[in-house]
Amino acid sequence: MDKKSLEMLEFHRIREILAGFTSFPASRELAISLQCFTDHEHISLLLRQSAEARQFLTVEPDFAVGEVVDTRAEVNIAARGKVLEPQVIINTCLTLATVRRLRSGISHLSDEFPLLWDMTSGIVQMRQLEDDISKCLSPDGEVLDSASPQLAAIRRQLRNTRQTLRERLEGIIKSARGRRIVQEPIITEREGRYVIPIKVESRRDIRGIVHDVSNTGATVFIEPWTAVEVGNELRELIVEEQRETERILRILSEKVGSHAEDISNNIALAANIDFVLAKARYARRNRCSEARLIELEDEARTAIRSRVLRLVEARHPLLGDKAVPLSLEMGRDFSILVITGPNTGGKTVALKTIGLLSLMTQAGLPIPASEETCLPIFDGVFVDIGDEQSIEQTLSTFSWHMGNIIRIIGSATNHSLVLLDELGTSTDPAQGSALARAILRHFLSRGTIAVATTHYSDLKAFAHTTPGLQNASLDFDAVTLTPTYHLTTGIPGGSNALATPARLGLPPDIIEEARGMLAGGTREMETLITELTAEKNKARSISTEAEQLKEKAEQQNTELESRLKRLSADERAIIQEARDRVVREAAELQKEIRQAAAQLRKERNRETIEQSRQALSAAREKLRGEVWQPRADSETGGPDEQESITPGDTVWLREANVSATVLSISEKTQQIEVQSGLTRIRLSLDGVTRMTGQPVSNSVGAPGAISMPRTHSVPLELHLLGKRADEAEWEVNNYLDAAVVAGLTQVRIVHGSGTGTLRNIVRDMLNSHPLVRSFRPGERGEGGNGATIAQL
Repeated sequence: MDKKSLEMLEFHRIREILAGFTSFPASRELAISLQCFTDHEHISLLLRQSAEARQFLTVEPDFAVGEVVDTRAEVNIAARGKVLEPQVIINTCLTLATVRRLRSGISHLSDEFPLLWDMTSGIVQMRQLEDDISKCLSPDGEVLDSASPQLAAIRRQLRNTRQTLRERLEGIIKSARGRRIVQEPIITEREGRYVIPIKVESRRDIRGIVHDVSNTGATVFIEPWTAVEVGNELRELIVEEQRETERILRILSEKVGSHAEDISNNIALAANIDFVLAKARYARRNRCSEARLIELEDEARTAIRSRVLRLVEARHPLLGDKAVPLSLEMGRDFSILVITGPNTGGKTVALKTIGLLSLMTQAGLPIPASEETCLPIFDGVFVDIGDEQSIEQTLSTFSWHMGNIIRIIGSATNHSLVLLDELGTSTDPAQGSALARAILRHFLSRGTIAVATTHYSDLKAFAHTTPGLQNASLDFDAVTLTPTYHLTTGIPGGSNALATPARLGLPPDIIEEARGMLAGGTREMETLITELTAEKNKARSISTEAEQLKEKAEQQNTELESRLKRLSADERAIIQEARDRVVREAAELQKEIRQAAAQLRKERNRETIEQSRQALSAAREKLRGEVWQPRADSETGGPDEQESITPGDTVWLREANVSATVLSISEKTQQIEVQSGLTRIRLSLDGVTRMTGQPVSNSVGAPGAISMPRTHSVPLELHLLGKRADEAEWEVNNYLDAAVVAGLTQVRIVHGSGTGTLRNIVRDMLNSHPLVRSFRPGERGEGGNGATIAQL
């Protein structure tokens, strides 16, 4: 990228802001040295990493790389044999632990964030080296006694010797002579030797080595002869400790140096991850997102698609919350955009926004714009903005601009972005306008995307009439006479050169005089543009109002639909509640009916039992009568099969084993109608035998023993599955009666589980039935709760 253009667009300030979001110097260096790229795949990877890091921070908002110290230079020196300082070694150890935790922190989310995991998966874990360093060095870099047995022994001797020496010196100080000759009762050190301060006038009262004299000359620091030997021993031990410490540091340095490549790589990876997270933090702070890159396709289509530049709600990254969003699209229908508008209206800011966001995207950074923003990849961004007029270089403003433009024309291609501020200014307006048109035509013919700002009316007309060029204006509020900083494409804007100085405080009489000097055509043009701007604002206001009405109507429709749905739901709920209430009431009524029916059956059965008991007693009395006593065959008269049967005859019913009187005979059907007691029956003629002799006085009597009506066999269980409630009640009632008559004492009624309705009906009946002694649910093997066992 063109360095001068990067400076004009203040790209270095973006680097500095980004560096503020990094955690340690290595990643800060990456931010400060950030470059713009032109390789599509590389830029795409950087943007995807940034987007993934933004998503990662939403999941782990407090995630941080941690403390990483860049010791790459030192470990590389260690690889060449240099002994490292203890603090460098311990910093390397802390960094290894940090990057190890960094790898672990991202590994458990590797499936969700594969790009971040790819960046961290290359981190080499060196736990053994961490343990070796931690065993030998404390966190503040002190060599520990545990580093080696020799060091521990030396230090133990040191402590003992030092204690012996101090006790000896303290003995001198506390002695009678000592109290007289010492300046202060303390033990201090001079040149690594333990000494005591002696008054200068008592110098001769103690033998020893003078190591120092105070600045006043009143005190001499003497190592007494009695302590010299112990002091020498102490010095020897100190030297031994230093040698052992150096040996340990040399071993640790060698170990660090043997892993120099992996350590450097780990630090570089950690810095890269921290830099990507810094992008995400910057994006979170400034509401940024990654622009969509125009996909590269084949050469023929790339010529069209790769040129489209679309900014949606884009904000200048250095203006913060004061920035007014900018939206525009170019490169499809036109490649040259001419921006006009009032002074201080934001034209230069618009140029810088376009250029700076393009550079940030090609550096892999998120930008303060909507996610709908898409940008092509430019092979260069060239800018002519500002004024670097130099007296020393004898450069005028016009010359400085022309120098830039000449450089741009020589470097820009059809894949470049060119931004020109106040094109053709600082010279004769007519010649400057003509020069500006020629320059724009040059870029148009080359296919370069270019944006230029101007106040020249000729350029506005040129952009309006030339295919491939388009006008755009920064709006001006005609009521408040202030710029709105809103960009509108399609129409030129007025310069409002008289309104701006009036707003800034230029005396009105001067403004009016200037207005009177304007050419008629110029005034008409300004008036026309002002009116067009007012009409445009009015149309925009109407459009906004219509849009608001539309949204309001849609909102009301939505609310109505919601209310209808709620009403419909309420209606269904009310109906359902009413149905439920009817069902509950019907169930209560059915229950009452069953209870009433059971009570009736109970009363009826009692009555029936009493009647049966009375009938049985009567029958027993009859059986004891003479008629039912056994008689000889000659007395009773047996069946006479020799004579024909005629109405009025007495016959013997073989099946029922009783006598009856013949009422009629049908020769056609060979059936006979007889009466036995009060019962009339019709049966086959073969089922009777004519009786001869004296007819018995009682027609129901029979010769011989009493014959009871044959009872049908009653099953031990009753199946009600598939029966309705009324059917079940009838069948249960009849079954229980038949079971009791058959002499059964226990029966099983199978009703199934289902909803439980049939089961409840059966058990309600059994609960009040007079023939039921008790009942219980079926057990395992008896049908469980789907059957009921009744004891009769």
